[in-house]
Amino acid sequence: MRHAQSSPYQKTVPSPIAAEPPGRRPVVERIAGWSARHRKTAIFGWLLLVIALVAVGQVLGSKSAIQYDPGQSGQAERALHQLTGNDTTPPTEDVLIQARSGSATYAKDPAMRSAARQVTAALAALPKAAASISTQVSKDGRSALVSFSVPGNPNNQTSTVAPAQQAVAAIQARYPHLLVAESGDASITAAISNSIGSDFHKAEETSAPVTLILLLVVFGSLIAAGIPLLLALTAVMAAISLLSVVGQWLPIGQTTSEVVLVIGMAVGIDYSLFYLRREREERARGRSHEEALRIAAGTSGKAILISGLTVMISLAGLFLTGLSLFDGMAIGSIAVVGLAVVGSLTVLPAVLSWLGPRADRGRIPLLRRRAEARPSRLWGALVRGVTRHPLAWGGIAIIALLALASPALGMRTGEPAIDAPKGTPVVQTMDRIEQAFPQAPSPAEVVVTGQNLTGPAASRALAALQGRATGSGPIREPVTVTSLDGGRGLLVSVPLAGSGQGAVSDGALLTLRNQVLPQTLGKVGGLSYAVAGDTASQYDFDTQLHSTLPIVFVAVAGFAFVLLAISFGSLVIPVVSILLNLLSVSAAYGLITLIFQDGRLQGPLDYTSFGGIISWEPLFMFVFLFGISMDYHVFLLSRIRELRRGGTSTKDALVGGVSSSAGVITSAAFIMVAVFSIFATLSLIDMKIFGIGMASAVLIDATVVRGILLPAALALLGERAWAAPRWLRRRPASA
Repeated sequence: MRHAQSSPYQKTVPSPIAAEPPGRRPVVERIAGWSARHRKTAIFGWLLLVIALVAVGQVLGSKSAIQYDPGQSGQAERALHQLTGNDTTPPTEDVLIQARSGSATYAKDPAMRSAARQVTAALAALPKAAASISTQVSKDGRSALVSFSVPGNPNNQTSTVAPAQQAVAAIQARYPHLLVAESGDASITAAISNSIGSDFHKAEETSAPVTLILLLVVFGSLIAAGIPLLLALTAVMAAISLLSVVGQWLPIGQTTSEVVLVIGMAVGIDYSLFYLRREREERARGRSHEEALRIAAGTSGKAILISGLTVMISLAGLFLTGLSLFDGMAIGSIAVVGLAVVGSLTVLPAVLSWLGPRADRGRIPLLRRRAEARPSRLWGALVRGVTRHPLAWGGIAIIALLALASPALGMRTGEPAIDAPKGTPVVQTMDRIEQAFPQAPSPAEVVVTGQNLTGPAASRALAALQGRATGSGPIREPVTVTSLDGGRGLLVSVPLAGSGQGAVSDGALLTLRNQVLPQTLGKVGGLSYAVAGDTASQYDFDTQLHSTLPIVFVAVAGFAFVLLAISFGSLVIPVVSILLNLLSVSAAYGLITLIFQDGRLQGPLDYTSFGGIISWEPLFMFVFLFGISMDYHVFLLSRIRELRRGGTSTKDALVGGVSSSAGVITSAAFIMVAVFSIFATLSLIDMKIFGIGMASAVLIDATVVRGILLPAALALLGERAWAAPRWLRRRPASA
């Protein structure tokens, strides 16, 4: 037995990884060999890289470039930024004053009138006085509303609204029998920012211990379990810090760090797990530590490289949308996946070479036998049944997944009015304000620039525009005009028909853009205009997204096809993998539609108030799931191909490949599902959708697809699954 040899980690004994001529080995083995020979350089180089990125991130801080909407909305926002230094108008806040009990009215209750006067005085006395302060009383007289514009930079609402909130809170303390509460765009933005920060810390604090517990079950050893966790955490830290650099030039969304965290933890753990389990499996067969490490590098290491490239290529599809919202997400996600791949291929073999047998220390007796790598009898029996009756098993699985995917045919995308928990005080206050003061949706904002904006021609055009407004048509009254930057620009507010979203409001917007404005302002020479506002912003975003979706789908699937065809020397395998991936993604779409749009399976919770799925979720889920589900396909197909090349028949290779990889794939899937499920417990709706959608897709892919559909498809195809043109078969197996 090789274990009887002298310690492979003594300096006088060369490593077999290093002993074999480098030119004869695959690149992943050569990388592992270099890391084994220069383990100090690999380990400390990685740590220095992480420390350097974290330090740079701390120096630069959490900065983000301005995010403009696509299309005409973005043009208007850029023009507004040039005129005022801000890309939006100052947000409006409201302070609601109501009696907590009884039927007191503003006219008869001196306390309500006194509270309203104190609110007005406190807002006017702020260091940066609030502007446009006004008071109105509800029709029933039971509520008063003090409205004002938040001073300062609208792009920094979280800090600019804080003094007003403190002043209102002080007045609330003086009138405990009254409700004196503030809400509005700035307050809600601040609440969402606080929720994101709280959620991020909660996810950090929860994901690490949950992952460690699952890794202890997998490995039965504290040291072995800690290696993947540390590698994933350092990759996440480096990638999030890198966002501070990226934010100097690109917009970084509020949820980008959370997305990077969940993706980094998922892929970082998965890749390390694949590598470590294969190395352990080879040692259990009697291999020396060096041989086990070399084999793990040549098999699992190659699978990690292929999988990581597929994930990064898929995520790069987000750049094709032309939406700045996705740029930061794409860069952060690609960075964390790339770092996880680099760490798994370099740092991991260096650490294993350095630790040697010590990696198995800290064993937990109750988990020791469970952690041993053995072929799964359960999965082996399942696949044997599938290969005997592939059409029946595959047909049942396909019907079940199509049934689960069917609700996605009715999926609607949109944006919730408020992406915050309903129990948040500012959200509850907003609901009370809307009940007491029913208001029309935000108007369209026409930003007008050009020469001689106060001249007769421009004045006649504006009067004509105001004359097109009616009480019941698509363009509603009143149309108001505000001068910007000393007359260098105009902001024209145009109320639109409808609720702000949906066909009626979209139709009114198009009427304004395509008919009313060209027939009025468009007839004035030297004058330019563009329409922004909530309705316009959502319409332009959805239009851009829907127009680029086919391009993203085709590009992602095409690049994945090429990469898998080159990797496996087959044209059929990539087609099967892509179709099965699409099926599992569609099933996840159906599930989130069922829960978050149709209101099923969520018990007392209610996330259906806006009647759709947040617009960025389906696309992001597709590109990420399309790449991440390749983890299991690549790993499993690599095992099957390995057995086939050893002379095993296709059916026996299917059984052997699934049963021998069952432990690592099941473990990786459970860990990934656990990480994603943590995000389903967070407060923001978009994170809940993301967590449930991703967890369900991974679970489906690791069970139904891996255990039934892929074996059934390969059993039906037989040797044809590995067919390829001669030029593709001639490619070297070890790239």
